[in-house]
Parts: sequence; structure tokens; C-alpha cells
Amino acid sequence: MIAVEQIPSRERVATREDAMTPTRRSILLSSIALATAPLAAKAQQASSSSSSAAPAKPGSPDVVAGIPVNYDEARTGAYTLPDVLTAADGSKITSAKAWFAKRRPELVGLFETQQYGRMPGKPADLAFDVYEKDVPAFGGKAKRKQVRIRFARTGGPVLNLAVYTPAAATGAVPALLAINFGSNAATVDDPGVTPGMVWSAKDHKRIPYVPGGRTFGHIDPTPLLDAGIGFAAFCYGDVDPDDLNGLPDGVRALYLKSGQATVAPDEWGTISAWAWGISRVIDYFETDPAIDAKRVAIHGVSRLGKTVMWAGAHDTRVAATIASCSGEGGAALSRRNYGETIAHLAAPTRYPYQFAGNYAKYAGFPDMAPMDAHMLVALHAPRPLLLQTGSTDNWSDPKGEFLSAVAAGAVYKLLGKKDLGTDAWPAAKTPLWGDLNYYMHEGGHGTVPSDWDIYLTFLKTHLLGA
Repeated sequence: MIAVEQIPSRERVATREDAMTPTRRSILLSSIALATAPLAAKAQQASSSSSSAAPAKPGSPDVVAGIPVNYDEARTGAYTLPDVLTAADGSKITSAKAWFAKRRPELVGLFETQQYGRMPGKPADLAFDVYEKDVPAFGGKAKRKQVRIRFARTGGPVLNLAVYTPAAATGAVPALLAINFGSNAATVDDPGVTPGMVWSAKDHKRIPYVPGGRTFGHIDPTPLLDAGIGFAAFCYGDVDPDDLNGLPDGVRALYLKSGQATVAPDEWGTISAWAWGISRVIDYFETDPAIDAKRVAIHGVSRLGKTVMWAGAHDTRVAATIASCSGEGGAALSRRNYGETIAHLAAPTRYPYQFAGNYAKYAGFPDMAPMDAHMLVALHAPRPLLLQTGSTDNWSDPKGEFLSAVAAGAVYKLLGKKDLGTDAWPAAKTPLWGDLNYYMHEGGHGTVPSDWDIYLTFLKTHLLGA
């Protein structure tokens, strides 16, 4: 199990398997399992922290989990995306009414059962323990509140939420909610915030966070506060462990039936669990008079970029979404022969636990999946979405994220909103603004300080109407 303050895998490798017959498919899936089984947990731990790995050169072949990968744009090949505005019965969706009544529920169902897994609703015993309120923070710029969110009457994980609102605010304010790899004390530079707990990589136990560890995901919320926007944060490990064998220790274990040792093939993986945690925080915001629960944006990076993509698509209470480098399994097209593939995600020693078991059926032949990332992007419409990526983050396929947004633009336009406005991939540091937004910094995986300038413009536009 990785320590939650570490960044997940950032391998710089890529390709996609060509379409294949069922026989070849079976052979591929068997070879994946045979190639990766001896690596087991060591491969999982090693891939979860790869900040020293240098990006591979475009076109260079490589192998991850026994699966060949490459960056050669010439090998992307031809692909056909399922039409986002054609319903399962073949009828065309030509109105907003038909989108919301027919097509949108169909697509949500596909992602629930075939990719992320079905999640339960709001728990009956959900409870909020506000144990600190209106404490000055960030040199007097903010008021801090800390909340424990409990999902069950007894036992189970507890989500620790830190909430900051502008000190001068006299009413409810919009807010950015960030789901992070580290504890709240590792996320913000606030000595008064509760240190929290993290998962130990050595003995698979929860231990107190000790300052001075890795700081990936550190966020300075003061520009948001200066603009009149609140900020809230929690650690994904508070909801479910990021681990191949973490099921017994997370929120999903609360919903296992008697005698059930694992989740069903169409039930939630950890990404759905983390997204479910975001929804429970919004449940809390609906009880907090300091936060305008109808103006909450969400943010996550890497696998947490995938998480906010799914959370924003599934829970329409999310007002806006910022997904950083979500890549394969997030905003990048799976059918495009470039970047990380479903086969890499679903390989037994890597991240199958993050998705529904059914997702592995499409390893090696994503063209047979009934859904692709452009449909996930479209599920955010008409609400604002910002896809942020990096120009050298080939593993996450920044062009594939752009092309996904291009294909989803038809839904934004159908609902009277502004799409990207172009099908030409922009250069780095050239934002595309609208209701559907895209930005690529110069550099690799994750966020860089200048990304937050883009985020702030996006949030001011769509949460404040500036």
C-alpha cells in the first residue's frame, strides 16, 4: 500500500493494442496475467512512486506490466468513436429534453457498470462532527473549520475535511473542493490544521502523518480566498485505501453482504469510492451556511483527475470540474492508439481495483467498449469543465484529452453552451476558454504553479460570473 502523500504512477510510456479477434483477445489477457503475476505487490509499490523516471522519447518502444507501449503518433491508427448523440435504440438525440431524459441516463449506466462500478447512495447514518469553527488562518485571510464525516454509526473510515472561507465574507461563498493524495496538513501550509492519518507503505496500517515527507499536491489557497472563493480539502485515503488488497479497510467494506469477500464485477472500485466521498462532502456543504453548495467546483490530479471526472459526471450537484492529467480511464480517448491503455490499468499487478471488474473485459480491444472518454466529458454538460494537462505527459496523452473534448462538444452545443471552438490542437500555454475548456502547460504530469492562474480565471468566470 502506498503512502498517501506519494504521487501515483507517472510512467512515461504508451501505446494501445490493435483490434483483435476473441481468440487473440483471450491469448492477450492470459499473457498479461502470466507476465505480471510474479511481480505482484512489488510492481505496484514501485510504479506508485516514479518521480525519477525520465520521459521516454516519442516513438520509443517500452513495456509496462508485460504489455508493449509506444509514443509514435504515426501508429495511432484509425478509430471510430460511438456517437454521443445516438441512443442505444439508434434514435438521434436532438433536444435537451431527450438528452436528460434518455441519453444521459444511458451513458451514466454504462460508466457505472462497465468502467467505474455502481456506488451506493447517501448513507442513512451519515454524520458530521464540526469540531473546530471560525479559527483564523493564513494570516487572518481566512476562517478555518474542520469536520469529521462519518459514514456509519460505528466503525468504518472517517473523512477529515478542512474548510477555509474568506475572513471578510458575510454570506455563503462558492468553494473549490480538492481531493488529495496527502493529509490536509500536507496539502496546505497551515500549522493549525489537524495532521491526520496516512497509510503506511511498510505495514499496511494507518499511522499519524509526520510533517517533512513528500509534498506532492501542496496547494496555496490564498489567491482563491482573496478572490472571494472558499477552499476545502480531504485525503483520498480517508475513504478507501489506494491498494490492491485494500478492500477490507475502506468504505466499500461497509457495503459487503454477509459472506461476500469481494465486490461484484459491476460494483465500485476505488475511483468510484473516492468520487462517492466527494458527494458526501457536498452533502455536508448543504448543511453549512458559510458555503454555497450550488457553487462548488472540484479538483483532482492523475488518478484523482479520473476521480473528479467521474464525480462530476455522476453527481450533478457539482457546479464545475477541474481535472488535471486524468489520462486513460479519465478524459483521454481509449480507442486512440497512444498513451496508457485499459490493458495497463487492468493488469493484475497494477490498478484493477480502481475500476469495476467489468472494465478488464476491454483490455486489448477498447474499440469493443460501448463507451469512451468523450462520453464521460459530455456527461458534465452543461456545467463547466476544465481539462488541464502537460505537453510532455505522453503517458496521459494530452492530445487524446483534447480530441475527447472536441467530440463531446456536440452535447455542449446542443445544451446551448460553448464548446472548445476548434478542432486544432493548441500549443502549450494556449488556453481554450468556453464552458468546455482545455489547457496544456509546458512540462509533464501534474500541476505547475502557473496552472493555478488558469484555474483562478476559470473559477472566477464560472463561480463568480466575473
